[in-house]
Amino acid sequence: MVGKYTGLSDSYLSVLKALLHASVACRQKLIVEWVPACDLEDVTAQEAPDVYKAAWDLLKGADGVLVPGGFGDRGVQGKILAAKYARENRVPFLGICLGMQIAVIEFARSVLGMPDANSTEFDPQTSNPCVILMPEGSKTHMGGTMRLGSRRTYFKVPDCKSAKLYGNVSFVDERHRHRYEVNPDMIYQFESAGLSFVGKDESGRRMEIVELSSHPYYVGVQFHPEFKSRPGKPSALFLGLIAAACGQLDAVLQNHGHATKLLPNGTNKRKSMVKAYQNGNALISSNGSLNGVYSNGNGVHF
Repeated sequence: MVGKYTGLSDSYLSVLKALLHASVACRQKLIVEWVPACDLEDVTAQEAPDVYKAAWDLLKGADGVLVPGGFGDRGVQGKILAAKYARENRVPFLGICLGMQIAVIEFARSVLGMPDANSTEFDPQTSNPCVILMPEGSKTHMGGTMRLGSRRTYFKVPDCKSAKLYGNVSFVDERHRHRYEVNPDMIYQFESAGLSFVGKDESGRRMEIVELSSHPYYVGVQFHPEFKSRPGKPSALFLGLIAAACGQLDAVLQNHGHATKLLPNGTNKRKSMVKAYQNGNALISSNGSLNGVYSNGNGVHF
């Protein structure tokens, strides 16, 4: 989990629970490695090399990478580096809200050759604004100007991983909370280079789901799928992430987004770690769990 607020893990409680729901469905133990995004950045390498190395060791040892939502520019470069690592090394990745925007910015910089590509939230003067303020948004009035609540996303690529995980439906309703969106005027450039926007709103100009088809599981969503995840009914995209991380994704996709027919023990091709880290400290409890997240034994770790 590469985020800005890892010092207060309750900030990501809904995300944590959604990971747990999906892990239970896949019959895997969940181990979360908390990686402060700032610790992955070059400035940390200069000021605190041990912290920098520890953060990168955690990231490189993970079975999957999740970049959750957030606001502000602190840690953005670290999140971009995490997305780049996951993309280039074919590690399962899920970006939520800002996490999706991060994936788009990274792709623009690394693949499209736009080194200054950015969101206008972080650099209003960028010459390649791949993430912009929504037309109905406001920079001066914060109250009541966000795109909130349940909104409908239509699948534009029927055979994409996301559509299959949702059960091959034509649309889904998910909850939103954002002011910025992917720049619709740059979509042709992205899709020509292989980044596919498989889900859009009813107008077709607001990007909701992005996938990299050449990657085992590289998905970004503008909405917050964690808000509708429940025990026994995990979020489709979190299920996809966990399934990809433990080698079960093909089986889940063949089963139309359900994990009920999976074998009791899924295969995990990566070496599992035996501890979960909370703010840099190992957590061991008497029953091996912390809020339902396993802190010892083998499992899928993030």
